[in-house]
Amino acid sequence: MKLTLYSFLKFLHVLLAVVAVGFNASYGIWLARVAKEPEHAPHVLRGIKFLDDRIANPAYGLLLLLGLAMVWEAGIPFSTFWIAASLVLYAVLVIVAVAGYSPALRRQVSLAEAGRVDSHEYRQAARRGGISGGILGVIVVVIILFMVTKPTL
Repeated sequence: MKLTLYSFLKFLHVLLAVVAVGFNASYGIWLARVAKEPEHAPHVLRGIKFLDDRIANPAYGLLLLLGLAMVWEAGIPFSTFWIAASLVLYAVLVIVAVAGYSPALRRQVSLAEAGRVDSHEYRQAARRGGISGGILGVIVVVIILFMVTKPTL
């Protein structure tokens, strides 16, 4: 088996997808545990924020770059449905993350650190984070579906 540039890029792309999606998938588990043990909220929420800011989000950025490099290397037109649709969904993902999930998480961290986990404001931030996180999860799953199945119109 000969290692080509494309296969190496694809390996890195899949590896980063596993890391990014894996960390994101764990957030729901951690948040469910915090709901049952709110005294741990500041620590857990800071941990989620660290994972999101320092590992998952940079991995998503590299996923985009590696995906673009693979498209270029393979000579696949960007107008190909599954590529174009995935890029549009990626843009929506970034918008939802920047405008919805990240501010909600920052607010949750701030309120938890202030000892206000039982406040209405905290519950609102948690709800916003949960809704935007769910939307992000659906978008990511659809992008993965397109990457794996490569549907055409």
